[in-house]
Amino acid sequence: MASELKLYLRDEEATVASGEALGRACLASGLQRGLTLYLNGQLGAGKTTFCRGVLRAFGHQGAVKSPTYTLVEPYELGTQRVYHFDLYRLGDAEELEFMGVRDYFAAHSLSLVEWPERGVGVLPEPDLQLDLGVPDSGRQLLLEAHSKQGSAVIHTLVKMLQK
Repeated sequence: MASELKLYLRDEEATVASGEALGRACLASGLQRGLTLYLNGQLGAGKTTFCRGVLRAFGHQGAVKSPTYTLVEPYELGTQRVYHFDLYRLGDAEELEFMGVRDYFAAHSLSLVEWPERGVGVLPEPDLQLDLGVPDSGRQLLLEAHSKQGSAVIHTLVKMLQK
């Protein structure tokens, strides 16, 4: 199974579309055990834009804002739950314990975590890790699997992109 995927994203529209494709792959692969995705990249790299695409695949039609001040934005989408975390302003990883963060990483849910390095020691390991780089133009996306479930999602995504 694929454990890594690299894509070039020419603009914001392509970033949203790639997020939407990944969201569809997550749904097709199933979320029985839950799925955790870490999103890495500098400020302005497109992490929240990518999350907007993922949420669209799950049926969300509204605006998607970065939960920088609230730390987490929950989305109840039919029978699916998506939790969008932004830990940029987190002072100490222990703050996550006080908010009951472990309850968010449950079966049948997808957790999207921006700035995961700020939650080291408290957050679960990712199933998938996404790195968004900013070359001279567009974005470079690298998606790496860190679990069998993550590999299954990448495998499904590759099949979808080949059609």
